[in-house]
Amino acid sequence: MSHHLYLLSPSDTPLYSLTHYSSKPAQTTTTSPLASNLPSWSTSAFAGTLTALSGATSATQAHHVQGGTVRIGGGQDRHVIQMIANASLDVVEEVVRKDNMMYLKSVDKFNEWTVSAFVTPGNMKFVLLHEARNDDGIKSFFHEVWELYVKTMLNPFHTAHTPIRSPVFDARVRASAKKYL
Repeated sequence: MSHHLYLLSPSDTPLYSLTHYSSKPAQTTTTSPLASNLPSWSTSAFAGTLTALSGATSATQAHHVQGGTVRIGGGQDRHVIQMIANASLDVVEEVVRKDNMMYLKSVDKFNEWTVSAFVTPGNMKFVLLHEARNDDGIKSFFHEVWELYVKTMLNPFHTAHTPIRSPVFDARVRASAKKYL
């Protein structure tokens, strides 16, 4: 199971992104709905495209070969994930206007991806794409990432609303993801 986190500035500029693969096993492995309508020779040739278009993760679309597991998708899934996160920003802004809350729970859904969001008082947006429902864990994760973000902003050597490249920040966000997600 994978989780994709994006921290976005008030102007929707990406400042940090993280892809976390949970150690929890995936629930089911299903074939792409697009692949079921095509002949077998074409599904192997266009597997990455089918995976990206269907919204399936590359973690669930894997082939076992002699040396180990080879993932299908060729990095195209990353672009689909970014598109989903970007498309959900309008929904996040609408929900923020209606409900004056920081943790917005599930604001959007695209195929198996659920989009949860957290908006800080400074209008920073934390967007998380996930497959399984875990509201309490996601809320705790967002609060911990927010705390880490505030600590990073207190650093006099970091300029606000610029990409976060701190290895300490990255390690702590990864540890938090492992703990809560």
